[in-house]
Order: sequence, then C-alpha cells, then structure tokens
Amino acid sequence: MNPYIVLGVIALYFLMVFGVSWWTTRRRDRDTETFYRGDRKSPWWVVAIAMIGTSISGVTYVSVPGMVEAKQMSYIQMVLGFVCGYFAVAYILLPLYYRLGLSSIYVYLEQRYGRYAHKTGAAFFLLSKYLGCAVRMYLTAVVLQLVLFDQLGVPFGLSVACIMLIVWLYSFRGGVKTLVWTDLLQTLCLLSAMIGFVICISSAMGLDFTGLCSTISDSPMSRVWFFDDANDTRYFWKQFLGGMFTTIAMTGLDQDMMQKNLSCKSLKEAQKNMVSYGFGFLPVNIIFLSLGILLYMYAREVGVDKSGDELFPYLATGINPTTGQPFLPLIVSVLFVLGLVAAAFSSAGSAVTALTTAIMVDFLRKTPNEEGEGSLKGSRGLRGSIEGKRFRVHIINSIMMGFMIYLFHLLSSGSVINAVYVVASYTYGPLIGLFFFGMFTRRKVNDGWWIPAICIASPLLCWILDQHSEAWFNGYKIGYEMLLINGALTAIGLLAASLRKN
Repeated sequence: MNPYIVLGVIALYFLMVFGVSWWTTRRRDRDTETFYRGDRKSPWWVVAIAMIGTSISGVTYVSVPGMVEAKQMSYIQMVLGFVCGYFAVAYILLPLYYRLGLSSIYVYLEQRYGRYAHKTGAAFFLLSKYLGCAVRMYLTAVVLQLVLFDQLGVPFGLSVACIMLIVWLYSFRGGVKTLVWTDLLQTLCLLSAMIGFVICISSAMGLDFTGLCSTISDSPMSRVWFFDDANDTRYFWKQFLGGMFTTIAMTGLDQDMMQKNLSCKSLKEAQKNMVSYGFGFLPVNIIFLSLGILLYMYAREVGVDKSGDELFPYLATGINPTTGQPFLPLIVSVLFVLGLVAAAFSSAGSAVTALTTAIMVDFLRKTPNEEGEGSLKGSRGLRGSIEGKRFRVHIINSIMMGFMIYLFHLLSSGSVINAVYVVASYTYGPLIGLFFFGMFTRRKVNDGWWIPAICIASPLLCWILDQHSEAWFNGYKIGYEMLLINGALTAIGLLAASLRKN
C-alpha cells in the first residue's frame, strides 16, 4: 500500500479529531473539574458510543478476527459475560461512586480502609493501565510500522514517539470533556470501517447478504457453545464468568472507563449509558468474529497461510505475490487504516487521561475542590500551579506509555488479545478483592502493610497456581477465570487480616 495514501488518511482523520478537541476546549474557564469529570455535562448516549471505541482498541480490531481459527466463535460466551458484568457495574458500583462524588474511584478505598489501601488500589490501577494500554498500542504500532513507517524509513522507536505525541496533543487540554467527543468520532469511524470492510470482502468473494449469512453459519469456525469439556479454556462457564468479572474489573474498577461515566449529568443517565453500551458491545463483537471467518475463507481462496494477529493486516494491505496486485481493492486498505487508527487512539487517549487523573488525585492529592479550586475563577496562581503539575504529569505519562510499548515490542510473542486478559487477571484481581470485601462486609482491616502485602501475594499465588494447575487438578487448565480466583484470594487475605484485628 502506498505510504503517502496511508499518511493522507491519517492526516485527514486527525484534522477532524483536533477540530473536535479545539471545539471542546475553546472556553477559557477550563479547570480540573473539566479535565477530571467534564463538568458532569456529558450526554449519556455520547458516552455510551464513546466507550465502545475505548473498549475495542486496536487489539480487538486485529486480534479478535484472527483468533477465530483457534477458538471458533467461543468468544461470544465471554461477551455474554461482559453484558452481565455491565449490569453489575451500573447497579452496584455506579451508585456508590455518585453517592460519594468521586473524581478518582480509588478514593473510596481510603474512606473504607485507609491511606495504605487507597495507595495500593491506585498503584495497581497504574500498573494495569500502563501494561494493558502498552499491549494494545503495541499491536497498532506494529501494523502502522508495516504499512507506513517502514516504507518511509522511520525506525520503530521514533514511530512510537510520534504516536504518543499525537495522543498527548489532543488530550492534554480538555481531559475527559474532550475525550468523550473525540471518542464518539473515533467510534463512528471504527464501526463504519468494519461494516465497509465486511461489505468489500463479501463482494470480493461473490457473496450477497443471504450467501454471506449462510457462509458464516455453515463454517466449522462458527461454533459458539462449549459445554462438553471443563478442562477446555473455551468451556462456557470459564468464559462466561471470566467475562463477567473481567468487565467488573476492567470497566467498573478502572478509572479510565469510569471517568467517562462520572462525567454524565446524573446517576440515572450514567446507568442508561452503561446498559446501552453493554448491549451494543454484543453485535459489535459478532461483526468482528464474522469478519474473522470471512478472512480465513478468503485467505484459503487466494493461497495465504497467515493466521492470528497477522491475518487481517496482511490481507488488508498486502500484495498477492502471484499476481503482483493487492489482495483487496484500495478502499479496503483505506478502511483498515482508518479503523485501526480510530480504535487505537481512542483507547490510548483515554488511558493517558485516566493515568493523569489517578496520579493527580490519588498520589498528589490535587482534587477539583481543593482549596476552592473547583471553579478556578478565583486565584490565577493556584490555577497555574495545579494546571502546571497536571501538564507535567500528562507529559510523563505519555513518555512512560511510549517506553512500555517499545519494551513490549522487545518481549512480545503470541496473541495480543490473550496477553491483554492475562495482564488483567493478575493486576485487576486485587482491586476486585478490595472493592467487594469493602462493599459487602463491614469488617475492619488494619490499614498498614497488611493490605499491600495481601494484594501482592494474591497474584503471586495465582501465578504458581497457573503453572501447576494441570498437574494438581487432573489436567484442568486455568483460563480467564484466573481473575475471579485472584480476587477471591485477596478477599480471603483481607478476611484473615480482619480476624487478626478483631
């Protein structure tokens, strides 16, 4: 694919994004309340659409279609668990966050346990987000390197720096108020690209709508349900429960995702957003998996033996060595690049903003209401001081994210989407244990080094369990339910510490 066409598509896309960013930050009375919670004026339907783009990221865009050959459409079982998890977030966690008026959700841990618990929860979020977003952005950076930067002679490290500079430029001023609207634009671009891609590849295969549906349903890769073997990582209850608790952790206990919800006008609107977003996530993933089946079938027709994360980018942008022509029309390549960029930058911008919020509120204690700073119309000196710190923190987070992406580039192997959920299983588990023990019991835990020690010990025990589960439990291989086990071990540790205190 011509790199200048790719560059033109990306430039045009970001002109639109920066236009939206300017429109949302054109007022002079911006403050940290605007950055953290968007003045709590975000329309719920805008937030719902924006969160789809944040959740999908470049990993879902590339990795989910590529996983169909190995796991069929079993991912739908996990997505159904996601939907149930969104209901839990809407009606269990959101009421708590709105009642307490939180800017950072980890402030709850200080109110429930104390300072050590607060810092521990925020630290695990930072670790989760740095690692998780780096994994997601890594795949995007690799594909952009292949279709653009390699052909321009730009090394991988420099291309990552360019990517993070763009993320910083459109997110550092307006925070969540900007991201809600830029993510809306990016989600619409992503979904348009996916639908366009399905139409184009169906046309290339000579399929009308009826033929498309029958081709997908008749494929052996279209199997959804797996109830027969509990040792299989595709087993229904493993995927369903893993999906439900993954959503509770990666959405309900994640500052990135909750920051958009907390920008809604009221709890009721935030709940409407969450439920709508949950139901919308199901058809979007069905499209991704259906596209995966079409990609594998088309690959066999043209003699391509790629699979996994390599399949989609190769067919979308590659050249057929037999004919010397692109595998698919130019419009397909353009749609692929547009969708990839929209998915990746939506996720990265939200992540860097959430990291800045967590550091400012949870570690530097710069809350929107600090010393009357909520409106920022009083002291210019105070505004300058706090905005200056936020500016520097935002830069540092962008640099750290770029460093993590490059590090993952040096270490990476295997399916990237699997890596995302593995990271989540280890880093979000202690957060599940802390929040649910705090919400569903009244037991007091000594707020000292016990809580950090428990939260570090639980993932270590899970890693040992994962290494030996097949030998210890008759061939049973732990899958995505590791997150639930991790959270349960944390809660058990907190219970033991509370017994000691009592």
